[in-house]
This record gives sequence, C-alpha cells and structure tokens, in this order.
Amino acid sequence: MNETPPTAHGPQSYTLDLRQDPVSLTRALVDIPSPSRDERAIADAVEAALAEVVASRGQPFDAATGSTRIERVGNCVVARTERGLPSRVVLAGHLDTVPIADNLPSAVISEEEDGEQVDKMYGCGTSDMKAGDAVFLHLFAELAQSQDLAHDLTLIMYDCEEIEASANGLGALQAVRPDLLDGDLAILGEPTDGLIEAGCQGTLRLRVHSRGVRSHSARSWLGDNALHRLAPVFEALARYTPRNVDIDGCTYREGLQAVRVLGGVAGNVVPDTAWVDVNFRFAPDRSPHQALQHAVDALGLEPGARFDPESGPGAEPWSIEAGAPVEDLAEDHLPDDGAGTSSPRTGTAWQLTDMSPGALPGLDNPAAAALVRAAGGQVRAKYGWTDVSRFAAAGVAAVNLGPGDPGMAHKRDEFCRVAEIGRVTGFLREYLTSRGSE
Repeated sequence: MNETPPTAHGPQSYTLDLRQDPVSLTRALVDIPSPSRDERAIADAVEAALAEVVASRGQPFDAATGSTRIERVGNCVVARTERGLPSRVVLAGHLDTVPIADNLPSAVISEEEDGEQVDKMYGCGTSDMKAGDAVFLHLFAELAQSQDLAHDLTLIMYDCEEIEASANGLGALQAVRPDLLDGDLAILGEPTDGLIEAGCQGTLRLRVHSRGVRSHSARSWLGDNALHRLAPVFEALARYTPRNVDIDGCTYREGLQAVRVLGGVAGNVVPDTAWVDVNFRFAPDRSPHQALQHAVDALGLEPGARFDPESGPGAEPWSIEAGAPVEDLAEDHLPDDGAGTSSPRTGTAWQLTDMSPGALPGLDNPAAAALVRAAGGQVRAKYGWTDVSRFAAAGVAAVNLGPGDPGMAHKRDEFCRVAEIGRVTGFLREYLTSRGSE
C-alpha cells in the first residue's frame, strides 16, 4: 500500500491494489484507520481501486462480459456487474471499525496453537471485518469480467455499522436506492470462522431512569437514593433465565444484560438521579414488539412509565432512537409525584434507545440452500445482530460468511488467522464461478 502524506487541503489518502493476494489486501485495509464516522479515506481508496479495475478491463460494455457500474452514496461504495446472468449475489461488508485501541498498524505473528504454528494477523478490524472486505474486493476484481462467473455480482462497502442503527450506511443506502440491495442471495462478510452463520439475533436497548431526592449522606433520611431505586432492575437481571431457541437446526442464545450504569454526585451526597442501560439480544422468532414487551415484563417495568421524547407517542419501536444524550432528557420527562416515584413497582421510567429486528435463518430459500450445500452443510446460528436483518426484511435471502473469529471482534488483541482468509476466498471463488455452481 502506498500512502500519500496529508496536505493542508484534505485528509491523508491511500492507494489499494485489489489484484494483490487477499492477505496483503487485508493488511492494507486494516492499516487505513476507519473508526465509525471516519470512513471517508477508506471509502475513497476503495472507490478509486474499483474504478482502476473497471478502467483496465475494456470498459464500457463488452458483448462477452457486459459492463460494471460503480456508484458512491455518502461513504458507501457500490459496484455492480451487468452480465445478464440468471441470478445475482450481493457481497456486502462494512468499512468501519470500533475505536482504535493502540492496535494499529497491523502485524502478522506466528504463534503456537494446538501444537501447530499458526500465522495470525493482529490489528483493529482484522476480524471484524476487513478480512471479509478484502475477500469480497479481491473476488470482485478477479471475477467481474471473468467468463467463469455464474452470478451477476453486487459489491457494497458501507459505513457506520458498528454504531447506532440510525447511522448505518447500508440503511441509508436502502432508504434512497433500495434497488441496489436487490439480489437472489446476500453474503455478509462478518467473522464466522469461515463457516456459514444463518440469520441473526435482534437487539434492543432500554435506558431505565430513576429519580430520588438529593441530600447529605450523613442525613440520608432526608433524601431518596436514586441508585437504590434501580435495585429491582438489577435483581430482575440476576434472576433472569435466557432462552435457547432452535430454528431450522440453528440454536440461538438470548441474553438480557446491564451494559452501562451512571449515578452519583460525590462521596458524601445521596444521588437524586441515576440510570442503567439494558441490552436484550433476542432470537429471531420474536418480533420487535414481542421482544420489547418481554424485556419490559422481565425487568418489572410498566408500559405507562415509558417516555419517548424524540419520537413521541405511537412511534414504531424499531424507529425509536435517542437523538440527544438521553441522560439529559430525564429531568424534563421523568414523571414525579413529589416523592420521586415514576412507576408504582420500581420507581423508574424507561426509554427505548435502540431496536433492530432479527432475521430467521431462511435456509429453505433455494439460493441460500445452494450455498449451504457448497459448504458441505456446515451452518450455525449468528448470535450477534448483523445487516442480514436488512436484507431479510427486503425479501433477499442472506447469510453471514467471512474469515475471523467472532469472539475476537472488538478486542484490543483482535486478530484473524491468515489461513482462513485464503480458505474463504477459495470457497467463495468456487461458489461464484460456473464450476462452483454446478
């Protein structure tokens, strides 16, 4: 990868070569910093690299190999072959990573694992999911005008997947150009250890607020501790038993967890406000409404204690996302009966801050079934939420398939086994060519 020093007129620019082997391409992508909302440089590099590939392959239209179109929507880059083939496969991957944790630039290190030496590529985004991006980019460049291609291809590289759903670049693309997501099968390059992971679980987040009365801790009887008012929520979480759900041979594991809490003023003050964020990961057999109702019931909350200042009454739950820091909204929107009580059972009020529905496995779809057969029937459930959900909602069969251990995603010591990058590249090449589709 060649780097151009930054200038006074813009950010640093990068050059990618999509024809290089996918391992080297993975390192090149990883070494372009791209935390969520900062994907312009990597999107520019991807767009330029795709344009160079297209320009070198006899564009425009060629009677034998058709044409390839490249479009840019924000920091989302889309490339499509127009070959008139009988089916279309969408290869989709997100360009963003979680915040960098002193884990760039990338490094390849040979380590012993189960008695063997294994090459591992370390760096932010190696597993989630720049290795998957590299596989897709390399295969698109290699196959877009190959006579062996069995399916027309749509390549979508998008931004802001790792943050709130309202910022998701694929969602933004779907809103303005839903036609670009059309296909017979979508493959998301999320880390799956090189196996097919079907469907995905849904996710929602609730912020549970409490209000009390501030006082000096030496005279605590004059106050009402807002942190203590959250105790029933934590007790409910400690008692909660999650479901394991089998759907089409895939086992999904639900979870209800406190993920963030804030409260307290000083070491000698009884706090008058507090809140806790609760995340519910739910199996795809639950609708968003059912999942929300289940979480509210499990936490002992009451529907009447809900407030949604951003969306107002009657909004669909999956469209409700806080547009401002919700801790700043509590003072204006928490009901108060004079004693700080908001809900008869818990003394709290709650707000839905994020909701994304799950996706059923959909393995009975012919296109998905063909991919599973090509993989030797190896398939398992996707525990996390992915954009498979968006494709499924649009009626496009979708699966997760990419190199990388999902358990290493977002970690400071994130890595991807180098051999998996080559293995997934080879498998998908076989599937996408006429030889692999027989």
